[in-house]
Amino acid sequence: MIVGKNTDTHGQPGTGEEGLIPKHGGYRNLKTFQLAEVIYDVTVRFCDKYIDRRSRTHDQMVQAARSGRQNIAEGSMDSATSKKIELKLTGIARGSLEELRLDYEDYLRQRGLPQWEANHPALVRFKARRCGSLDEFRAWVAEEVKRAKEDTAQHGQTPTDKTSIAGVRAVRESPCPSVFVANGALSLLNLCIYLLNRQMNAQAEAFEKNGGFTERLYRRRTQARRHEKG
Repeated sequence: MIVGKNTDTHGQPGTGEEGLIPKHGGYRNLKTFQLAEVIYDVTVRFCDKYIDRRSRTHDQMVQAARSGRQNIAEGSMDSATSKKIELKLTGIARGSLEELRLDYEDYLRQRGLPQWEANHPALVRFKARRCGSLDEFRAWVAEEVKRAKEDTAQHGQTPTDKTSIAGVRAVRESPCPSVFVANGALSLLNLCIYLLNRQMNAQAEAFEKNGGFTERLYRRRTQARRHEKG
């Protein structure tokens, strides 16, 4: 996971001391939560605009995006009393976002729209922007759609036959905004899921090393008994 300098794994100021109820709930400082929030906002808008509101897919995508964000937050809050629950909820968040990633991939594939490689010029520009809000994401989409329209007007229509598509790098993309939104969302999802994997590994390591509430309570009671005997 990625947290600020001199903070613990929940985004709280580190003290170097272990309390019975450790500092917890600083999920807003977690990079995974910040990414999940942008993904949620983008997905709600994407579904309202491009997915039939009466379809199950619309509700499933929105709920998967919401589940990703909410479970990261809930796991951070519950970490105070149960590291096991924190790890479980982080895993649920990862699973929900993986489901959402498949939905975006399905959207592109089923409509014959391109799913970009990581080195696609538009994605390279997207990653450089580090969009931290829906507004920043929308600004990137608007710029890329404008760029694609200008390029198409300058060079003619995008090749449609398989031979020309295979032989020409797709610099002249379809200016359909949904292509940019879906691929941008997939880029955010790829990063968020990668960071959640790291976050879960760190949580598992901390749980194995220090235990949870029960283990901390046992250590405190043992120390208290020793102090009384001393």
